[in-house]
Amino acid sequence: MSESPSTPEPPDASDRPILVFFDVDNTLMRGTSLFQLGREAWKQHVIGIRDVALFAWHQRRFIQVGENDDHLATARERALGLVGGHTQAEILGLAESIWEHRIEPRLYRETVDLTQEHLAKGHEVWLVSATPWEIGDLIARRLGLTGALGTRSVVVDGVYTGHLIGHVLHNERKATAVRKLAAEAGADLADSWAYSDSRNDIPLLESVGHPVVVNPDLILAHHAQQHGWPALRLSPASIREAQRRVRREARAVKSEKRSTRRD
Repeated sequence: MSESPSTPEPPDASDRPILVFFDVDNTLMRGTSLFQLGREAWKQHVIGIRDVALFAWHQRRFIQVGENDDHLATARERALGLVGGHTQAEILGLAESIWEHRIEPRLYRETVDLTQEHLAKGHEVWLVSATPWEIGDLIARRLGLTGALGTRSVVVDGVYTGHLIGHVLHNERKATAVRKLAAEAGADLADSWAYSDSRNDIPLLESVGHPVVVNPDLILAHHAQQHGWPALRLSPASIREAQRRVRREARAVKSEKRSTRRD
């Protein structure tokens, strides 16, 4: 009589990855990363002065009042106009060229340090942003993070068509993306963390067991207060408390960090 196959044991909780998600714009860096890409694109004659003016308007409004759907729609159209008709190699090179003088100086050192605190615990640290994936991936690679989720554009024969794969990664779509990633990784979102400044990321923050708001807009600050979520202000005392919270509440994992990226 042949033996029936044994049912595999469920993975031990200590072996499951813990996922940590950071928004990019106004959470990890000041202002919009897309604007910085636009500035460099104009400098290298990829786009014209009208495009830069619209990028500048979006950047100013974003810093003053935070993001909303109208601003995001404008950013989406600018992003499509930026990459359409250009080669993937050209745009990837453009993204690389903005790191040292446009992205790195605008990073909030405090939240960057928090990404490293999570990595030290063995957590997977992902950037999740409506910004083009190429920018998120650049920042993730430069900071040694696990990877990035972002808005993706269609590429045919190495050339961007100007159309998106799906939709802008925004609002509820961020939550959907992290649930999909968690399912693929075998992670429990109840053990996971998320950091954001924007009310539009409430679905993302509600998806995880450890939501943290960073320099929140008024609506998110009110929501966080109602739900007892920690609020992080970018001050030395607040950062020290956030680091202590990670050390105190975050379970360390022994599994190796996955190297897969959303290519």
